[in-house]
Amino acid sequence: MDAIHLFDLAAKQASWLSRSQATIAGNVSNANTPGYRAQVMKPFAEVLDQTQLSLASTNVNHIDLGPADQASFVAKDDAPWETTDSGNTVSLENELIKAGDVQRDFSLNTNLVKAFHAMLMQSVKS
Repeated sequence: MDAIHLFDLAAKQASWLSRSQATIAGNVSNANTPGYRAQVMKPFAEVLDQTQLSLASTNVNHIDLGPADQASFVAKDDAPWETTDSGNTVSLENELIKAGDVQRDFSLNTNLVKAFHAMLMQSVKS
């Protein structure tokens, strides 16, 4: 039986979401720190482009995208919405929006894994 990459992909996204949530929490906790620059994670689409997952081809004429480099979850400076007099670039509104996006993506990830697991179990039972 071939490896099922959906679970690996879901695990990578869950790891990225966890690190993104930690980055957001760090930004919120430093909202009043003078000179603090807000951090942001690279979008998961960029991380996905760098994974080792590739399309399987059954014919030599199929498109071969080749392997990519390992995914990187490094946080970088965020483009500030506003900068306070103290030089702090954290916008609590922006962080709350990002936190809501992370929560929504966690829910979607979990529901997709549950649905795929249920389908897999049904196919094994049959």
